[in-house]
Amino acid sequence: MQSSNPVFGRSAAFSGRPGVRDVSAPSAERLEEMYAAPSATPTQTGRMTYDDVVMRTGATLGVVLVGAVIGWNVPGLFYVGLIGGLILGLVNAFKKEPSPPLILTYALLTGTFLGAISGILEGATISAGGSPLNGIVAQSVIGTLGVFAVSLFMYRSGRVRVTPKFQRGAMIAMGGYLVFVIANLFFQIFGSSDSAFGFRTGWFGIAIGLFAITLAAVFLILDFDFIDKGVKEGIPAKYAWTAAFGLTVTLVWLYIEMLRLLAILRGE
Repeated sequence: MQSSNPVFGRSAAFSGRPGVRDVSAPSAERLEEMYAAPSATPTQTGRMTYDDVVMRTGATLGVVLVGAVIGWNVPGLFYVGLIGGLILGLVNAFKKEPSPPLILTYALLTGTFLGAISGILEGATISAGGSPLNGIVAQSVIGTLGVFAVSLFMYRSGRVRVTPKFQRGAMIAMGGYLVFVIANLFFQIFGSSDSAFGFRTGWFGIAIGLFAITLAAVFLILDFDFIDKGVKEGIPAKYAWTAAFGLTVTLVWLYIEMLRLLAILRGE
């Protein structure tokens, strides 16, 4: 029985008769056009691109900047930004799927904390020498951008390659650093020292600061590697938010370490 559908019926009727061309198959000219057409771009197929990462990272850092302006003018929001940023940082880190609203909220709260601590240190005066810390924020921003640029150059030039051994070493170093941070925090809370940085004073504080900045640079390289491999392997475009979150976290950490190191150096 012949199909009542005019398209399928026509195709079926023509395809079985000798001497009659099967209209369901493309012509030679059409095939040639199809082969000559450009391949679908990653954007058209929903894959992550470098542009996606740049745009998402720019948006996230822009929100950090907005939060920083708020925190600078309202330093009382220091603990709100600190605690809220830590909580949302952990939530975003353990989520299987990236959530743009949560990532941007993290950026706002973390920016508030950065603005508050930056404003406090910028206006502080070291009691030992009486020298003001004005200019420390600009120096920290320049230092952070410098480390970012060097890390990107080292990765793109192939001078540093991300191997399983490199990744394991980075994670071990991070684990040791976190143990020190927790111990130092308890010392600041329950110890007898009146130092704003706990154990981080003198040459030991400078050494720890340099180690932390180097470790942050290593994690920037891991972030670059995730982005590079993600684009080449064609992971979904939504993971550009994951890449933006990772870069933002590392840059915030790097800035804080730079700020702390400069405060120790100028305090001494």
